[in-house]
Amino acid sequence: MSILMREILVSVFVFASVIAVGASVLVSRRQKRKIVETRLKEIEVAKTDEAISPEKLGILQFLQKVGNVVSHGHPSTNLYEQLIRAGYLGTTAPAIYTGIKMLLFVIGLAGTAILVVPAEVFFTTKITLIFLGGTVLFFIPNFVVMMQLSKRHEEIRRHLPEAIDLLEICVSSGIGLDMAWNMVADEILQVSPILANAMALTNFEIHLGVSRAEAMRHMAERTAVDELSSLAALITQTERFGTSIADTLRIFATSMREERSSTMEESAEKLAVKLIIPMVLFIFPAMLITAVGPALISLAKVMFNG
Repeated sequence: MSILMREILVSVFVFASVIAVGASVLVSRRQKRKIVETRLKEIEVAKTDEAISPEKLGILQFLQKVGNVVSHGHPSTNLYEQLIRAGYLGTTAPAIYTGIKMLLFVIGLAGTAILVVPAEVFFTTKITLIFLGGTVLFFIPNFVVMMQLSKRHEEIRRHLPEAIDLLEICVSSGIGLDMAWNMVADEILQVSPILANAMALTNFEIHLGVSRAEAMRHMAERTAVDELSSLAALITQTERFGTSIADTLRIFATSMREERSSTMEESAEKLAVKLIIPMVLFIFPAMLITAVGPALISLAKVMFNG
């Protein structure tokens, strides 16, 4: 090979290397800019909502003050974690939640008192009913948070196998795990916004310098979904031992589908037992009346006429 040919090949390799490095830098900047733009849009939407509904903002501030007074400005860590898992990520969510509970308690006391005081019952009975009404309304936010938490868990578990399949396809095609994670979060946004937002927040933590294993562990803690904890542990072990991430994701998605199928089969088998009570209380009496009723009527006519 001549010297001229070597110089040409070296120049081509250098040019290709510069193009590859520049493209990677541009792609990385574009992803970071996209994340920043998304956060700015969220801030703009929040500001717009505040500008449109100042009454709502005033109510929230009032509830926050009430909650801070009740909790002395230091809400419990368990409450904060529970609200995060239910999708309420704001730092003021515990105070507002506590304020809502206290407001409902006062409303329950006042409303029950208006209904009970005029009644002619014992004084102790009136006090008991008043506090009972306040207590019922006091625990309504607990049920709302529990329902929201159950809804989020169900949606994440339902769409996680599909997200892992997409992630495995992207990784198998040669895309890096971080880039594949971001692409899957964008693709699954229309199907499952809850899972997409959780993945986007994890990707945002990774861009801020948090390790992938720690960011995924944080996602599992925020959602309280056992499958995500298992996924974080598997990816961490895969990176530590150098095994194939694509194979790990494929096996994990398959195991999740099998577990979901077995859970559905178990629920279907339990359904027959659960149907016994409504059948005994509602269906069997109607069938008995329909089958035996005419015979009893005829027998009664014969006995009374005879």
